[in-house]
Amino acid sequence: MVCRNPFVLFVPFCGGLCLLPSLPLPCAFSMSISLLALDLDGTLLDSRGRISERNRLAIDNAREQGVRVALVTGRRFRDSRPIALELGLDVPLISHNGALTKHAATLQTVSVLPLPHAAAREALRVGRAAGADALLSDDHEGLGVLVYDHIRGKNSAAHKYISWARRIHGEDGANAVQQVASLEGYIDHNPIHLSFSGGCAEMDQLEETLKSELGSTVKLLSTKYLEQDFTLLDIVNPAASKGAGVAAAAAELGATREEIMAIGDNYNDLEMLLFAGVGVVMANAPLTLREIAGLHPTASNREDGVALAIEQFILNRPQLINQ
Repeated sequence: MVCRNPFVLFVPFCGGLCLLPSLPLPCAFSMSISLLALDLDGTLLDSRGRISERNRLAIDNAREQGVRVALVTGRRFRDSRPIALELGLDVPLISHNGALTKHAATLQTVSVLPLPHAAAREALRVGRAAGADALLSDDHEGLGVLVYDHIRGKNSAAHKYISWARRIHGEDGANAVQQVASLEGYIDHNPIHLSFSGGCAEMDQLEETLKSELGSTVKLLSTKYLEQDFTLLDIVNPAASKGAGVAAAAAELGATREEIMAIGDNYNDLEMLLFAGVGVVMANAPLTLREIAGLHPTASNREDGVALAIEQFILNRPQLINQ
């Protein structure tokens, strides 16, 4: 059974302002949304890491209608917490691709799925053999710390990320990032997660090698930025994912899958998008993600795609999409 949708959908081949006729869509849309799960980078945030006024207003309007809003990100808790505090959200922040869920204001931990240290050490060994640069996320009880030992000079994206992780925390930047003599010597406990970064082809090969050698002892989640030829490959507890984090939040809030709307732009968002009753994918997402059946398109993060999706599916406003 299908329902008629009276609103406009984003159509990438339209070439201008498009007002589309009603289309047959799943009847999940007949149920109101009670939980909105938002990815950060490439989704809620623009290319400069800012929240547009239209996105902010749409979130505020949704919350006024009783919708709970959760940030669901691959970022570390420490790096995403300022955004949750800025928006005044009361739903726990789902960070580290679902490995850590904490309240931004109180630092109370809701759930943590650390990476077993034996798996972390083995993943590090495989990555080192491939010549990849490693970043370790640690301290799930506090604000969190980014730990590394050395980064290749040619990996400019990783150097920029480390500098950014220090800079955004101001005077507390020294506590946010820690350089150690050896990650092998540092890992004697269960960290939150391990990451490798580099060119897309290089990381694709490493991902296949890690899958082959580590199997089901870990979960691999990739975030690709094709225009920059950069991939961030996260190694997390096999039970962790954004989808699992959203499912846990929904259970705590009493929301069914049909009442969840999720918006994302990258491969690490896929489980969350497919779990939600309404999965919305950004126009700046990789083509293979945008082509997955059942996901609904919106505009890019430069064109208030989050606001447009909220206005369409939650606020029930017809849209003119400029694309």
